[in-house]
Amino acid sequence: MMASVLRVLALSVIVFVGCLSSAWAHKVNIFAYVEDGKVYTESYFASGQKVMGGKIEVLDANGKELLTGTTDKEGLFSFPLTEKKPLTIVIDAGMGHRNTYVLSQDEME
Repeated sequence: MMASVLRVLALSVIVFVGCLSSAWAHKVNIFAYVEDGKVYTESYFASGQKVMGGKIEVLDANGKELLTGTTDKEGLFSFPLTEKKPLTIVIDAGMGHRNTYVLSQDEME
């Protein structure tokens, strides 16, 4: 009786961990940096696969949309930095895969 309970528990743990790793593999990441007056973004999944055709939204500190764009086949998107004010950059990679990066004023120096 105890052995079968332990088997069920072990199997449950294996299934749970498998589901977690599957979900983690599709987590989307975004990173942004400033160089020579331009903001560069890189978007990719936890597996390392680039986000192709992902929708980018750039928001000001009040949540107002400043611009939108689409990542290229390398998961890259860039735009000119017009003001050195904090920005929130959102990647929407589809099917609920969404993440944000807050680019602080300090990162713009």
